[in-house]
Amino acid sequence: MDTSNVPKHIAIIMDGNGRWAEKRSLNRIAGHRMGIKRAKEIIRACRELGIQVLTLYAFSTENWNRPRREISTLMSLLKRFLAAEGRTLVKNNIRLNAIGALEDLPGDVRDVLNDVMQQSRRNTGMVLNAALSYSGRNEILQAVKNICRGVSAGSVDPSQIDETLFSDHLYTAGLPDPDLLIRTSGEYRISNFLLWQTAYTELYITGTLWPDFTKKDLQRAIADYGKRERRFGLTRQQIQKQTGWNSE
Repeated sequence: MDTSNVPKHIAIIMDGNGRWAEKRSLNRIAGHRMGIKRAKEIIRACRELGIQVLTLYAFSTENWNRPRREISTLMSLLKRFLAAEGRTLVKNNIRLNAIGALEDLPGDVRDVLNDVMQQSRRNTGMVLNAALSYSGRNEILQAVKNICRGVSAGSVDPSQIDETLFSDHLYTAGLPDPDLLIRTSGEYRISNFLLWQTAYTELYITGTLWPDFTKKDLQRAIADYGKRERRFGLTRQQIQKQTGWNSE
């Protein structure tokens, strides 16, 4: 893998825990437990590879519609993960950040989450962005509402509303947009995830289920990303002129 072209920000839709368990005649909770184990490995791998931001789609607003027992177990697993890994994040200079409707999380989970974010707030090695109770559409709606409030209060001039100002009102304000979005399990959709931020993100879809997605799979995704030419709407000739690169 060419480490000279590693993405600054990787986002991952961690899909396939339930199917992984079903293939092994296990209950879905076993799949979620293995999924958390895999998340630990990938977080560590991203830190070692010099990734600046890693955003994990851990729990969507739609996931609240799952069976009550599964939701309760997922929240319990999340709480245990945060409590157990908080010191590890601090030790490895990783700052935990959370995006989404965090007010919808159970109080005890929210308390542990806030505690780990507070402990790691000064870490500069990598940002671990956890998308919890997250919806891309809701994020955009909240940004619009906040801007409208600013206009009503006189603190925002409508003529100055642009992409930068809008981005500053999103959950991810201050963070770069993802360079690479990885989706496991082979589904070809982004499932209401970072709708604004992924406008020019490179997509990598793999049929590997999340509990089977290893560091080697991550390296393959990054290697594939390194071969791509990101144009952002420009022509190849314009890109070559900007970078001074010539294929001949």
